[in-house]
Amino acid sequence: MIGTLVLLFAAYAAAADLPRPNAVPGGIAIVDIGAWPERPSARAGDIPLLVAGDAQGWKALVGIPLSAKPGFEAIVVRRPGRGEQVQSYEVGIARYAEQRLKVPPRQVDLSKADLARYERERAHLSKVAATFTSTPPATLAMRAPVDGVRSDSFGKRRLFNDQPRAPHSGMDIAAAAGTPVVAAADGRVIDTGDYFFNGNTVWIDHGSGLLTMVCHLKSIAVKTGDAVKAGDVVGTVGATGRATGPHLHWSVSLNRAMVDPALFMPDR
Repeated sequence: MIGTLVLLFAAYAAAADLPRPNAVPGGIAIVDIGAWPERPSARAGDIPLLVAGDAQGWKALVGIPLSAKPGFEAIVVRRPGRGEQVQSYEVGIARYAEQRLKVPPRQVDLSKADLARYERERAHLSKVAATFTSTPPATLAMRAPVDGVRSDSFGKRRLFNDQPRAPHSGMDIAAAAGTPVVAAADGRVIDTGDYFFNGNTVWIDHGSGLLTMVCHLKSIAVKTGDAVKAGDVVGTVGATGRATGPHLHWSVSLNRAMVDPALFMPDR
């Protein structure tokens, strides 16, 4: 009886640690891939996926890009000592609002020099976003990187100076300039820099393709390679890059797809 209760408690704790499933563009599909003595691997196309759980039951976590279309998608699961298996999941419909912002004209109509800088940075950041380490995250629950009013702007179609641009791929948190910004969970810093659109930025690898990014920082307090714990200061709130005022932009990337950070927050 005691052993059964321990197993039930462990299963409950594992389930409680999972992000909230929301299989829509910008959300997360949690695919049950069954019990197996060893951790299976899973991939979506050629992109490896985060697999969470234990021998009693494993689940593949699939970050769904904001550009995804509704319909059925498939992942490939490989179990040690056994062949591959294809499993499907359905992507639903998401309805995001529109957001209009005013910024300096040079941040919308880029000069040749700014465009060249942006292209260089985009190539570099795509490599950062593709980071995948085999060690799974210590936890899948995240804290807000800064205290403040959290916007519901994730996924909104954005118009800068009335010109349409990519949907908003993070959560904006209002806070005064200079407010400390902390790591949302344990991890390792994999990139820092001052980028044209994002301003001062820190990327953290939490394991198995789960990454976080904080940007528009006034200052950066860590360097690439640093190990951080949840709550460690990584910088301060600012308004660098393309920002309308001091605030924190926080993004969560799962298998190279930007997903809604609120799904990882127990209090949301």
